[in-house]
Amino acid sequence: MGQSSSSEASTLSMEERELESQAASTGSLPLLKNSFSKLSDPTSNSIPLSALQECFALKYTTISCEGVDLPDCFQELLGQIATSITDTLFVPQKGGVTWMEFVRGFVKGCGRMSTSSLLNILLRVLVLSADRAGCPMNLHFDSDEVDSKISGSISPRDFGMIIWACWIMSLNSRSQKRTVESDHVVVPDLNHLVLSAVVSCMDNSNDVDVWDNDVLRLEAELNAGKIHMWAIRTVPNLAECFSNFISSRLKAATFEKPSEAETSSTENSSAKACHFHLLTSVRAWAISLSQRSDASEELLKICFPSNLDVIEDSLLYRSYVHGKGLNRFWSNVEGYHGPSLLLLSATSGESSLNSRKWIIGALTQQGFENRDAFYGSGGCLYSIYPVFHIFSAPGTEHNYVYSHLHPPVRVYEPHPKPVGLAFGGTIGHERIFIDEDFAKVTIRHHAVDKTYQHGSLFPEQGYLPTEASVVDVEVWGLGGKRAKEIQILYKRREDLFTEQRRKVDLKTFASWEDSPEKMMMDMMGNPNAVGREER
Repeated sequence: MGQSSSSEASTLSMEERELESQAASTGSLPLLKNSFSKLSDPTSNSIPLSALQECFALKYTTISCEGVDLPDCFQELLGQIATSITDTLFVPQKGGVTWMEFVRGFVKGCGRMSTSSLLNILLRVLVLSADRAGCPMNLHFDSDEVDSKISGSISPRDFGMIIWACWIMSLNSRSQKRTVESDHVVVPDLNHLVLSAVVSCMDNSNDVDVWDNDVLRLEAELNAGKIHMWAIRTVPNLAECFSNFISSRLKAATFEKPSEAETSSTENSSAKACHFHLLTSVRAWAISLSQRSDASEELLKICFPSNLDVIEDSLLYRSYVHGKGLNRFWSNVEGYHGPSLLLLSATSGESSLNSRKWIIGALTQQGFENRDAFYGSGGCLYSIYPVFHIFSAPGTEHNYVYSHLHPPVRVYEPHPKPVGLAFGGTIGHERIFIDEDFAKVTIRHHAVDKTYQHGSLFPEQGYLPTEASVVDVEVWGLGGKRAKEIQILYKRREDLFTEQRRKVDLKTFASWEDSPEKMMMDMMGNPNAVGREER
């Protein structure tokens, strides 16, 4: 008996050490210890299930959406998320959730695993929440394993609720409140992401009117396997909305509940951010979901800012404010050596009556340089509006960026290089080319481009080059505070050099007779006078 008990204790100890090692690999073991000590009952040394559910609760009195009617059951779905999380991740014992089960549940939902497995956990929680809210989704899992196969289908309406739930999780992950409790919350219009999934997963997607804002009412069924692949390919960080939410709620559980003033200020600043820019908060969020780099965190700061100063520091150039043209563009982006995001809105159509406005984007891994050849170390193109798509760089070619200005000294060039801004393709056959006046943009078919993936950058793009009128251009710096500080120092140094070149030090000349000023005055006084040669 004694030997059996000792062996069992040794086995449990090894299992506990293995779980703690997995939690430590994510850097969250100190967080788990702090939150467990805060939430657990000292008498039972376990967390009451009700306390854990309170930690993950999303409490809103009313919810509305900008320009879209939310499904009636969406608010109830949010109310069921806390219970679904605890039932999916944590196995309570007699007195509650023990330390070992607490760590096991965290590793199951937030541990190091594939994007596919994390996405499965997210969908399990939301499907269970929808079932309990009275609006079941037709998604099924073969087993309880995290990497089990998903079958069934889902409607655009139900998929929209999944995207909105992920948005609210992201919103709450950026807050340090212990519980989110507000009278009213406004969720944004995320139709461009729902449309992306619909167009990518439907067999007859050409029949879908992408300019119709009522995509949630489409009578369509999206295959579960195709939706799963779309998420991994287009928005791989979507599952991290869930894992970040779990971590942030456990972290917030160790803090005291904030005052009402702190709660309202956080919500208001988020609602007002990026409202008048091409890079709205929902577009910044969508692009952040597609990136696994430091640029994703910078985009989330723009999407959910703590104050509006973040926006002004990140926005490098906007043609609506700074003026159109390559020279105006260059004077604002020169010296910035960090990831940069360019957004461009344009209108195309045979006449003003049938013209459509669309938005495309390009993300570069470094700043812009004045060169007469393509350059860059990485990047991707985006279709932003009305449908969201990402076209990454598979690495076949490396013609990422082309930005060429007129040389300061004009010389004869037998074969002058085009002046403008371009992405992908080759010189003379660029996939995207913006002229030097920022008046026209030319979009070519992806057949000319081996740098970025194939696909249409705007709806109904044909095989022939399309020339469209540029409406607005924005460039956002995603290199963080350090990259901005380096650019400021660069501009100060350039201003100093320019000021020094304007000054002429007369002490360098021997006398007034040798000074350039006297020479100019003599020429202006009598330019035709014949100089007398001294012998």
